[in-house]
Amino acid sequence: MNRRFGHWPDPNHRYRPRAGAYAIIDAGDGILATFQEEPDAEFQLPGGGIDAGETAVQALHREVLEETGYRIHSIRRLGMFHRHTFMPDYGYHAHKQCHIFHARLGRRMGAPTEPGHSAIFMPWTDALSLLAVSGDRYFLAQYLAARLHRNQG
Repeated sequence: MNRRFGHWPDPNHRYRPRAGAYAIIDAGDGILATFQEEPDAEFQLPGGGIDAGETAVQALHREVLEETGYRIHSIRRLGMFHRHTFMPDYGYHAHKQCHIFHARLGRRMGAPTEPGHSAIFMPWTDALSLLAVSGDRYFLAQYLAARLHRNQG
């Protein structure tokens, strides 16, 4: 099932397709998120665009390292959603295909190298309300429900 989150596309704009990979990074008692300062200050799942020649998992490793300074492992795909948005860094409207993964926190390699990004650890319940993208919150809620079910079984 394809899910769509956010605003409906504006018929007055052309939306370029942009695939991306993002991760719910399990840090034990919460997640590792990224805080992006601009263009809007917000908490996000680490990740970003899949560049030409990259797989989604390769892009995920690169983006998480750039935005948080951490490595990840034990990656598992959870699903995908669509989102239409303006991307000010690129100057165009995008139809984003957001591939969501679960990963485990790995070793810290250094500070984030992506300008304006900070690694933030946040409790699970805080992340459910603080993540800026509704699709990210949806997949986090689905992951937490499945995790609770596994732990009760």
